[in-house]
Amino acid sequence: MHKRSLVAALASLLLVSTTYAADKQEAKDKPAEAKPDAALLQPQSSETTGSVRVEGKSIDYKAVAGTLVLHGSGDKEHEPQVSMFYTAYFKKGADAAKRPVTFIYNGGPGSATVWLHMGAFGPKRVVTSDDSHTPAAPYNLVNNDYSLLDASDLVFIDAPGAGFSRLIAAEEDRGKREEQMKDRRKTIYSVDGDGHAFAQFITQFLSKYGRWNSPKYLFGESYGTTRSAVLANILENESSVDLNGVILLSQILNFDTSIDGPQFNPGVDLPYVVALPTFAAAAYYHHKLPQQPAALEPFLREVEQYALGDYAQALMAGSRLDATRKQAAAEKLHQYTGLPVAYLMKADLRVTGGMFEHELQGDGDLTTGRLDSRFSGPSLDPLSKDSEYDPQSSAISSAYVAAFNDYVRRQLKFGEGQQYRLFAEVDHWDFAHKAPGVSGEALQQSTNVMPDLAMAMKTNPNLKVSLHGGYYDLATPYFAADYEMHHLPIQPALQKNISYDWYPSGHMVYAHEDSLKKLHDNVARFIGETDNVKR
Repeated sequence: MHKRSLVAALASLLLVSTTYAADKQEAKDKPAEAKPDAALLQPQSSETTGSVRVEGKSIDYKAVAGTLVLHGSGDKEHEPQVSMFYTAYFKKGADAAKRPVTFIYNGGPGSATVWLHMGAFGPKRVVTSDDSHTPAAPYNLVNNDYSLLDASDLVFIDAPGAGFSRLIAAEEDRGKREEQMKDRRKTIYSVDGDGHAFAQFITQFLSKYGRWNSPKYLFGESYGTTRSAVLANILENESSVDLNGVILLSQILNFDTSIDGPQFNPGVDLPYVVALPTFAAAAYYHHKLPQQPAALEPFLREVEQYALGDYAQALMAGSRLDATRKQAAAEKLHQYTGLPVAYLMKADLRVTGGMFEHELQGDGDLTTGRLDSRFSGPSLDPLSKDSEYDPQSSAISSAYVAAFNDYVRRQLKFGEGQQYRLFAEVDHWDFAHKAPGVSGEALQQSTNVMPDLAMAMKTNPNLKVSLHGGYYDLATPYFAADYEMHHLPIQPALQKNISYDWYPSGHMVYAHEDSLKKLHDNVARFIGETDNVKR
């Protein structure tokens, strides 16, 4: 059961499944691994300069696009395993000892960080339509008025195998090389292997650029928040790196909260409970509610209370729920989601994310976006039970991919003759995770890294956590993230170290420009309040 639910969760977190599938097919069409490229065995870099105006203030910067080479541990400590690509932006004239540095990455798992780079905090931003399909090229690349360079130096990191990052097999013999690559994939394409790779990258970066005494931050989105919890614990308790802050965008720490695939995990009704407010937000946005509320946020507070109360109790009753109470629950859900009472009864009050996306807008001709439910697109199959694609992903992905491929070569002067992979060629991601304090083998359960973040916060009680999410995000519902944070196994006093900010946007909060400005302002303020720099 857990294997099936984890597979569903993995599929749900891949931001652009169609592009990922194309990349995998291309990989299958390639011949077996060629002789290792000598360039992967040595760090590479390209330095350029630029200037960005952030909310009216001009900032000159140095940009470095390059790679660091990660090695194994133990008897493999001299064995190169990963060439990891990054783009770093350093404010010119700043005191490195006082200047914060923020390590930024997307999720996937196995995703390149093109989204946060070109949509949120890099000096250039690609313009996309707010809630509809962005027209084809040429795309508009503009000065990013909301780059985070005003508050921190920035390091955008591509996961192993994604972007220009590559796994390395240094063996000369073809057979040994293939075995080595198989071993690399098994080790690194996993919750714990990925976390250790990022930890090694960060400590190498701190040494290379002399940033050990700088205020340090992690910024992860989607699966990147899962990574951040694991990574924060590794840095704090294995590498002796105290972090000033961890910034989480569109969080998922406990995969048992996911509304993607809960039907494969019967008996765990929590996903339906914590997704209900996002269903309500989507119905509100598309005017599908029987009675349209005057404002979104007061309406959501009401739905949250119902979800944790009467709705949760109805689901927990299971087959003991009598017909009268079930009918009453279906009628209430209709008021909050717009879905027909008969449909809700037939679904046994349990509607998955895919079902909701397919059914919200009428008779199935329109599919509602998953990453951002403000988006809509024609249904691939009006008779399907679930949505079969994500209209938001289809609407903006091409703009991000084209803009970055052009920008990295023209302006950053890196990547000539190389393929930029949107996703790593992951055949299997190992979601087994050995939580802090567990002896022996990793527990056989859905991935849950809440203990990792809790351990980091307890061993560094000054660590601050900043949580951000979009009301219209059906991939990682905001109320699921809120639920996770309020159930962290930490002392009550440490709950004060967590702050919360929600936005009228989706999974990629920054795809909505007003929300991007608020995200920038909130994150910049968080860094300013936690960097420990005396001014």
